[in-house]
Parts: sequence; C-alpha cells; structure tokens
Amino acid sequence: MTTEQLRSEVTLELTGNILPFWENHMTDPQGGYFGRRDGNGDLAPDAPKGLVLNARILWTFSSAYRIFHRKEYLDAATRAKDYILRNFIDSEFGGAYWSLDSKGNPLNTKKQIYAIAFAIYGFAEYNRATLDAEALDAAVSLYHSIEEHSFDRDFNGYIDALTRDWQRMEDMSLSEKDQNAAKTMNTHLHILEAYTCLFRVWKDAELEEKLRNLIILFANTITGPDGHLQLFFDEKWRPDGHIQSFGHDIECSWLLWEAACVLGDAALKERVRPICCRIAEAGMEGFTPEGGMIYEWDFTAGEKHLNRDWWVQAETVVGCYYQWKLTSDARWREAAEAEWEYIKKNIIAPDGEWYWGRLADGSANTADDRAGFWKCPYHNGRMCMELIEQIG
Repeated sequence: MTTEQLRSEVTLELTGNILPFWENHMTDPQGGYFGRRDGNGDLAPDAPKGLVLNARILWTFSSAYRIFHRKEYLDAATRAKDYILRNFIDSEFGGAYWSLDSKGNPLNTKKQIYAIAFAIYGFAEYNRATLDAEALDAAVSLYHSIEEHSFDRDFNGYIDALTRDWQRMEDMSLSEKDQNAAKTMNTHLHILEAYTCLFRVWKDAELEEKLRNLIILFANTITGPDGHLQLFFDEKWRPDGHIQSFGHDIECSWLLWEAACVLGDAALKERVRPICCRIAEAGMEGFTPEGGMIYEWDFTAGEKHLNRDWWVQAETVVGCYYQWKLTSDARWREAAEAEWEYIKKNIIAPDGEWYWGRLADGSANTADDRAGFWKCPYHNGRMCMELIEQIG
C-alpha cells in the first residue's frame, strides 16, 4: 500500500463515516450530544452525559476543522464547547463535573482528573483551530485547578480524583474495570496529552516545567524495567498492579514522543527517543499481524484478554506509524498497514462508526456501546488525522 493510498483511505473513513455518524446520529436537539447509542446502534436518549465523551467530541471536531476548514466541523466543535462551558464547568468550586443527566443537570459532581484533562485537551485544540480566547481561558482555568488541587507537592504526580470541593475521596477508581489507586498511568498519560496540546497554544513557563516533569515521570517511574507501563501506584509511587496493557503501551510510545517534540528540548528528545521505542516494542508483544492487537495480559493470573477493542487497534496504527518515522524500520510500517487492514475488515461497522471491538471468538462485540460514556470519536478520529498529517 502506498502512503497516498493509506492517506486517501483514512480520509474517507474520517469524513465519510466517523464524523458524519456523530453529526447525524448523536447531536441532541436539546443541546450538546446524546449520551449513548448501544452496541446495535439504537439510541438511548435518557442516558447520562459524560465529560469524557463531550470533551473528546470537542477535541475531534476542533482538530477536524483545523485540518479541513469545513464549517460543519466548526459548528459541531462549537456545540460541544458551548455545552461544556454551560453545563459541565463548576462555577462554584472550579473544575468540571464527571457527568450530567440527559437534561444537562449535574449528576456525579466528583472531580476526576482524567476527565478534566480531556476538557483541557478539547478547549486547547479548539483555540488552536480558531484562536478563540474563551476556549483558551477555559483550558488555562482547568489547568490551574489541576495544579492547585491534584498535584502532589510531596511525592510528585497527580492524585486521580477528588470530591466536588477538592477534598480527598476514598474511591478514586476511573471505572468499574479499574483498580482504585491514588495515582494511575492512565490519568498521567492524558494530563501529558492535554498539557502538550495546551503548550502548543500557550507558552507559559510553569506549564513548560510541568510538561517536562510529566515526560520525566514517564521515563523514570511509570515505564517499568521491561518497557511496559506500570498502571497503578500508591501516593509514594509504589506500583500495585498485575496487568500489561498493550494498547496503552503503544499509545504512550507516540504521545510521549509528541510531548518531547512540542516541548522542543533537544537533549530531552534524545533521552526519550529510546524509551519511546522500548515502550512500543513492549506493546507489540500483544500484536498479531492477521488478527490485530489483543487487549491486555494479566501476568499474575497468567491470562491473556483476547478482545480486540476499537481504541487499541486505532492506537496501534498510530504508534506503529510513528515508530516507522522514528526508526525507518520497514516492519513498523508493515505492522501499521496490517492493523489498518484488520480494522477495515473487522472493526468498522457497516451501519456507521466502529464496533466496540471483536470478542475473543472473533464475533463483533455488540454488548458494548457503539457510542457512549467511553466510546467516542477520539481514538479512531485521531488515528485518521494523525496519519493525514504525518503523511502530509
């Protein structure tokens, strides 16, 4: 496959399938976006609305507008921006709520830092695309909230979750699937991503140091000796977990490199480059050329979780493509193309968007959402846009 063909195919997937699905099937006439369509594509109009979903929609359509300059993408991004500002932002205590009910009223008011990081990511990208001052102000305000309340001045890093008024809480777990831990790789990865995007548009000296600190945290602490990311930690950064997450490994391998490049420190880039390559190599332990990337490995139980979730496949394409650009090793490009072929045949749903994934037996996963609290246009949309921009 030529790079031109790959670019053409992902452009068509983005503009002909992913973005139109969210515009045509998820726009809520009462404001913002619906909270859920189930695995069969049926609308659940009364589903709660999550900050993660709405912030990822904001980022995706902002980025699409920046690349394609189409008014409909700007309209979709602006709808998301306005809804988050009006409904999710906590005007009393700062930060943003975790979720709303279907009418837009606060439902779960905890301050999950992972979600607030995505709001920064979305607002910063909107500013990058439009130079909108309101969006930049919102991103900077949320950044200050994280730094004031979540940053651990004693042991470094960020506490995962707090109450509405920024007090410590007992259960900080991100989801029912996640371990309750004070600090997690996942939250730090998406703060890294958010701060990288914010630094593109706001060259603040403190933010520069915070981004540098995150890069070094990943290099020195979060990345384990075997190249895999360690997922869960206590406040003092003692690891507590038994999972290797191949999707997060491959995602981090390119996000960490992107952060170092945006920071622009040549010495730090040289330090980080081999670490990014090592993380990518570790992630590829879950890759099968004909069958995509498996989900994760529970090394305590000795069990492989063989589902092929949509986001893992999307991040594999991007991570492998970045490694090809970094190393000029043809096997990385071949892996990216093989993964894209797997996605085309197995993950893209014929009636719109992508399935949640494929189950271990190879059947389509229709038990989990087509669109919802976690199933957003961000991973697959970003995959397409990263390739479009990397290929040029």
